Amino acid sequence: MTDPAPFQRYLDLASEEDCATALQIQLEQELPKFQLVSEDQSVIVHPPYQWTIKEVVGHMSDTERVFAYRALRFARGDTTPLPGFDQDAYMLTANFKDRTYEDLLRELTLVRQATIELFRTLPAEAFDREGTASGYQWSVRNLGRCCVGHVRHHLEILQRRLGSSGMV
Repeated sequence: MTDPAPFQRYLDLASEEDCATALQIQLEQELPKFQLVSEDQSVIVHPPYQWTIKEVVGHMSDTERVFAYRALRFARGDTTPLPGFDQDAYMLTANFKDRTYEDLLRELTLVRQATIELFRTLPAEAFDREGTASGYQWSVRNLGRCCVGHVRHHLEILQRRLGSSGMV
């Protein structure tokens, strides 16, 4: 299988083969770091970044839903090619700025819990099933790894954004 090139960064950040366990550990150990950000901090744009931390948290929920949907389709044997999604277009119509940071974190937790349940209940053979999304061949396992790696990618950015303040 060819790893999806634009997403290779996420795959590199998540080498775990057991997706359900990696997702659960991340929920318990890594996602709480976003709770260290205050509502006031969550609405600041830190150049060169274009989104607020609040928007990033909403984006993580959206992206995880997309990856999980793709995993579900491929795990169930649906090989219909799936289109990509434009994260910037999603951001233009999202209402993240109108919601509290706490609400967005709660939603991210719920999305993650649903993703964990999906991967926890898949039969072992489903993880090697493949399909096409965004013009690339994906395995179900790599979609799970991307969920983990995507959050790690944004945690690294959060560290750069707020690391000097001692928040994360």
